[in-house]
Amino acid sequence: MGVFTQSVPRSLRDKLYEINWAFVLLIVLLGLIGVGMLYSVEGGQWDPYASRHAVRFAAGFCVMLTVALAPPRLWMGLAYPAYLGALVLLVGVEFFGSVAMGAKRWLDIGPIRMQPSEIMKVALVLALARYYHDLDERRVSSLLGLLIPIMMIAAPVLLVQRQPDLGTSVLIGATGLVMVFLAGLSWRVIAAGSVFGAIGVWGLIRYGLKDYQRERIFTFLNPEADPLGAGYQIMQSKIALGSGGMTGKGYMQGSQAHLNYLPEKQTDFIFTMLGEEFGFIGCIVVLGLYAVLLMNCLLIAASCKSTFLRLVVMGVASTFAFYVFINAGMVMGLFPVVGVPLPMISYGGSVMMTVLIGLGLIIGAHVHRGAEPPKGAGLFG
Repeated sequence: MGVFTQSVPRSLRDKLYEINWAFVLLIVLLGLIGVGMLYSVEGGQWDPYASRHAVRFAAGFCVMLTVALAPPRLWMGLAYPAYLGALVLLVGVEFFGSVAMGAKRWLDIGPIRMQPSEIMKVALVLALARYYHDLDERRVSSLLGLLIPIMMIAAPVLLVQRQPDLGTSVLIGATGLVMVFLAGLSWRVIAAGSVFGAIGVWGLIRYGLKDYQRERIFTFLNPEADPLGAGYQIMQSKIALGSGGMTGKGYMQGSQAHLNYLPEKQTDFIFTMLGEEFGFIGCIVVLGLYAVLLMNCLLIAASCKSTFLRLVVMGVASTFAFYVFINAGMVMGLFPVVGVPLPMISYGGSVMMTVLIGLGLIIGAHVHRGAEPPKGAGLFG
């Protein structure tokens, strides 16, 4: 089995002392911004969004700290079972999933409604980190060494795309490829993969997307062609952002949002609402908080001794960065509208829990940064 180095904290008190509390404070601040914006969504009402968001954040925060204090050996042991479990749940969505807003993405298990694709975001990161931790570095760019992780990435991407959920499938695929790259892939393989990837993207757009998904891409290129139809969302988003100016119209004073011209303002377009109420400065402050959070992730990854912990941190950080990058670009008209929320600010229980569990892994990686788990260590291998 092997053991971890003795330099890592062992007692609960030691682990609490090692937590990066400034990092935790950033997370809390972003969660509070989310509560404030959702309070504004309903014109100064706690229900239904702000109160539920606050409760979910509080519950997720407790889970985050629990994950952070758990030993990395537990994460490694659960990596493959978690991936296989999430894959089974995604297959279950195909047969037993609940349909909402034209998509079949949820599973109802008793009183609980879950979105398995969100579980897969964390499970894939853990599984790939475990795989590369155990893999000999000389085999990272070999055919077999590359085929297995590509299959691990492709399976959930294809299942999620069938739901259909283009935004989540892009997030899962992009995070997986970033982890493959960070594992030490040779530049020759990267160059060849880029060519095949470009061909694959063309094939996906041409043959693999639903009609409405393809329409979103063409609308992104020219939203003015159908301002009252396919281009309505992005046109209203641009109007709201532009009307906010430098300092915004003021808290709960956004006309586009509160007169219901802005669609999905509690989820996908909450950044637009923030821009209308707090202007360019408000947007920069929030993006700056995300940037500081991601910079801390890079520092934590650099401080980790083991391949497993480094890849876990970078995988979760990549997912987080893609959330912010795609959402902000989407509402500004820089990307197609693909339904990606803004982490810890947008309304949504599954996404909230996924993000906070991922951040718990990053906090835990900092706490256990001196750990060096041997290859094959874990509860199940």
